[in-house]
Amino acid sequence: MPAADHPWRKPPGLQIRVGEPQARLEAYATGRYDPAMHAHDDIRIGTVVPAHERTAEVIRQLLPHGFETFQISFGIRVGDFDVTGLAAAVGAVLDAHRPGPHDVAPRVSAIGVYGNPLTSPETVADWERLIDSAALFGCDVVAGFAGRIPGRPVPESFGRFAAVFGPLAKRAEDRGVRLAFENCEKRGTWESGDWNIAHAPRAWDAMFAAVESPVIGLEWEPCHQLVSFVDPLPQLRKYASRIWHVHGKDAQVDWNVIREHGIRGGVQYIHHRTPGFGMTNWTDLISTLRQCQWRGSIDIEGFHDPVYRDALETTGQVAALDHLKRCRGGAFVPNPW
Repeated sequence: MPAADHPWRKPPGLQIRVGEPQARLEAYATGRYDPAMHAHDDIRIGTVVPAHERTAEVIRQLLPHGFETFQISFGIRVGDFDVTGLAAAVGAVLDAHRPGPHDVAPRVSAIGVYGNPLTSPETVADWERLIDSAALFGCDVVAGFAGRIPGRPVPESFGRFAAVFGPLAKRAEDRGVRLAFENCEKRGTWESGDWNIAHAPRAWDAMFAAVESPVIGLEWEPCHQLVSFVDPLPQLRKYASRIWHVHGKDAQVDWNVIREHGIRGGVQYIHHRTPGFGMTNWTDLISTLRQCQWRGSIDIEGFHDPVYRDALETTGQVAALDHLKRCRGGAFVPNPW
């Protein structure tokens, strides 16, 4: 199915927030919404924030820097976290923010949990809870790992994947939610690993076949492909219609180390980097997404960069935000006609 015709490529239910320009409010009301009429609303740039008692306050402090979306990550477990309270607190902060005349109103792009649902019933319950709670955050994407049977080749997990995510996909369909599997290998290979099978195209195709649902897709980023020495752009073109969310994370290969030690010599040969400090051409990546008529968010996944970390974490993330916005075309300029 062409990307433009895929049922999930249509704009999700759009929320009216305080501070929206009047022209956009009228467009919402009449159904004549056109993303070309307001800023870069087709591809937003944001960041990933962890779920904790200060999440809403962290978002409040980040908003003045120009972040447009926020993915909220619950880490390995949701457990008994007050998800409803968090959604209310975050929503209040977003509603109180006043965007500029050519800025988009901020929103939550996705929520996620990153345990192993193929071995942990608790993680399955976490997926169920987030699927049920996505609407409270005003988003329609729940992300996480596809899981894996530990120590076994990837194909041996497909049956269990279907058993777990068949019912979860149906639950998501009933609630208008999409499920996005991160393409992180978690230091695994095709032959063996502990956490995630959704790290290679062969696995994606098998997963889509095992659970034939329009809500099953990917949370994709170029970093994990570069770690495997894959050119991200051809892959992006092929799978754009099944990518629900993009992580803004890059990588940098140290070819001098590889020439001397190879990739199994016990010397680190690749580093995860914040966008703008790695090898990815984000201008080409965003152009490719737009050529595929893709809509969604690129959320910077921080706390990985070996340089911009600790006291420089937010500095690096704001630099990445500015870099990605330039790669998106720079400041939005309305047409004079």
